[in-house]
Amino acid sequence: MKKYGVKYRIGSVAEASSNKQLTPAKLAANDTAADSTSHEAFGDLIPYADPSWYQGYHSPYYNETHVALRQEIREWVEEYVTPNIEDWEEEGKIDPAIYKQAGELGILTGACGLPEFTTKYSTKRLKSVKPEEFDAFHELVIVDEICRCGSGAFAWFLLGGLGIGLPPLFNFGQEAVKQRVIPGILAGDKRICLCITEPDAGSDVANIRTSAKKTEDGKHYIVNGVKKWITNGIFADYFSVAVRTGKPGMGGISMLLIEKTFPGITTRKIKTQGMGNSGSTYIEFDNVKVPVENIIGKENQGFKVIMSNFNHERIGIIIQANRFSRLLYEEAVRHAHRRKTFGKRLIEHDVIRNKLANMAIRCEGVHNWLESLVYQTTLMDSKEAMFRLGGAIAGAKALATQTMELCAREASQIFGGLSYTRGGQGGVVERLYREVRAYAIPGGSEEIMLDLAMRQALKVHEVLGSKL
Repeated sequence: MKKYGVKYRIGSVAEASSNKQLTPAKLAANDTAADSTSHEAFGDLIPYADPSWYQGYHSPYYNETHVALRQEIREWVEEYVTPNIEDWEEEGKIDPAIYKQAGELGILTGACGLPEFTTKYSTKRLKSVKPEEFDAFHELVIVDEICRCGSGAFAWFLLGGLGIGLPPLFNFGQEAVKQRVIPGILAGDKRICLCITEPDAGSDVANIRTSAKKTEDGKHYIVNGVKKWITNGIFADYFSVAVRTGKPGMGGISMLLIEKTFPGITTRKIKTQGMGNSGSTYIEFDNVKVPVENIIGKENQGFKVIMSNFNHERIGIIIQANRFSRLLYEEAVRHAHRRKTFGKRLIEHDVIRNKLANMAIRCEGVHNWLESLVYQTTLMDSKEAMFRLGGAIAGAKALATQTMELCAREASQIFGGLSYTRGGQGGVVERLYREVRAYAIPGGSEEIMLDLAMRQALKVHEVLGSKL
């Protein structure tokens, strides 16, 4: 407590006793509290279908710039994205012009996973937020609002490769390479993806086999190997690739930026249960010659680069999975008010309300944990966040994807046969049901996440002085 107590104290019993009266937030109230703001109600006001700050509750995390950004992204999604989702799903491809548009509007720069809204590598700007005002909760708002389109495939088409492939280059890449590569990516002209997973190495990152051997003159690496289930790989111009440059285990891994123009690269789209438009890809590297300047970080220290990326990747999965959980719940609530059985609307049956309640309380729990974790990331440096938050974020990721699975199942039960039919009234439920596994497995399977959550918590609290 001497080390962390003052920094992490959030109040005292004495302080709490002075706050005896609790008053509910008023819609559109002018809040004078320094650390909390109430917001005008936004959206259709279906209970629990949106985060509480959308519905007039106080929040210490959001201000007028977040409100304006929410409106900006909502309008773009409702005009250009949601009306096309079903057609894109059936056609098996998304219009690439939407990616370029997102770049021009500053959406890619705002949601690419960087620790800031970069003006050094991007000239694109959001209308509602100045770069110097941008924070982690703005990124949360962007991703959350994009996912209201009801398609994980679209979310991953837009952000799946960018959000995990670009941060390693931005944080650890050579400056000359960054200046040459990043502006085109953030403008929406070029694309990037992250290549770690192999046929025999998923969560077991330390055992990757793709090799990179230096040429005799020391100027290039020769890369050989395969990567599998690489999101956006089929579209990518750049690949942030984990390779083995040294001994077995985590101490022999490096990261390289491999460019699509280099000879010896073959990509093949993988057919998947859901998320078909995310561009999951099988990639082969056959004697690919990569300049040593394209190394990301230091040789044989790539494992640190990979680990530094996981917290943000998993937070992104939590945001997406929980919005999809809410959307499944919302679709079920709407249907329960339309559909009648035995002379009553479904919502009048207590068994249906019970299902909806179980969905809602889990969505709220995940979102509150998510906001708490995002807030902590704004106060901790990367080293502290990796140590203290890695386990908690892993646990939240597991809870979020379990919640999505439960909501998909219960929404399907409420919809009945409509949710087994592509398109139409149950189309959103049917589509998201197929996408559940794409959230439960990538970024760390639920089993791995739960184990990590407990192991890391025990380790952290041992350091803090836990009396076990």
